[in-house]
Amino acid sequence: MSIAIDLATVWAFIIAFAVFVYVVMDGFDLGLGILFPLFPRKEDRDVIMNSVAPVWDGNETWLVLGGGGMMAAFPLAYAVLMPALYTPVIAMLLGLVFRGVAFEFRWRTTMERNKWDIAFAGGSLLATLAQGIALGAILQGIHVEGRHYAGGWWDWLTPFSLVTGVSLVAGYALLGATWLVMKTEGELRDRAYGLSWALLFAMLGAIGAVSIATPFLHVQYTQRWFAWPNIVFTAPVPVAVAAVTVLLLRALARKYDYQPFFLSLLLFALSYAGLGISMYPYIVPQSITIWQAAAPENSQIFMLFGVAILIPLILAYTAWAYYVFRGKVQAGSGYH
Repeated sequence: MSIAIDLATVWAFIIAFAVFVYVVMDGFDLGLGILFPLFPRKEDRDVIMNSVAPVWDGNETWLVLGGGGMMAAFPLAYAVLMPALYTPVIAMLLGLVFRGVAFEFRWRTTMERNKWDIAFAGGSLLATLAQGIALGAILQGIHVEGRHYAGGWWDWLTPFSLVTGVSLVAGYALLGATWLVMKTEGELRDRAYGLSWALLFAMLGAIGAVSIATPFLHVQYTQRWFAWPNIVFTAPVPVAVAAVTVLLLRALARKYDYQPFFLSLLLFALSYAGLGISMYPYIVPQSITIWQAAAPENSQIFMLFGVAILIPLILAYTAWAYYVFRGKVQAGSGYH
């Protein structure tokens, strides 16, 4: 029994890691799409696209790993969550398709480039909203009876899920703006600094709104965060958020190039840690724990061998790609 518990926990951390890496790595290029309409000049848009062209499609590897890993390691959770989230998941996939096609096709034509730019921005916004709404729907709880989803078609659409959707849009846009600060120069970089200020306050407001609303969703969330002695272990998270915010404001005020992006990533990491604190050990909140949803022990052991090879390979080629294409992006050079 102890082996099964350990394996379920290990797989929960593997999937959580894959999802987090996807959020922070695909988040900034989705954020670039969200910010696209704010940069009407073709030259600026070309630089924005070129800043992410070498890495954007590789970032989505982690989405496949997280979704596939959940289906293999926690099939019951996958079977319950997918019917509950069909609409936002399909919307996310459609957004990613439009975004990916637009990314390639906008370079192949000049007459309809604006239409592909609209597809790129719209697809990015749709995918981000869908991800945030799905997160909110999971956090607020899924109606489960026995081993099946027992809710309705529109259960995912609530005021709380809309708040989390808008919050993720603000967060991804902040990542995109600070990415531009790190990767661009001149007027484009200065514009990105200005946007970073506004988006940081928007993200802080979103974090505050979600943090205030979450304890009212279920008594377990309230006990997890505020009951004694849990509060001793959870209090460092908001304190760390405040400290990182001060450092990020300082980095923006001094117009550092690299610190704003990495501090924004740290804000996401702390928010993600808060989400984990609220949910653990449930994989379907209030209904199914990671141990109840886990695949047979032999299956989990078999898959661990594959993951032990796959994740280091993905990390290696991803690190290599970012290293090769490091530095500022110059206007007139890059992906064509």
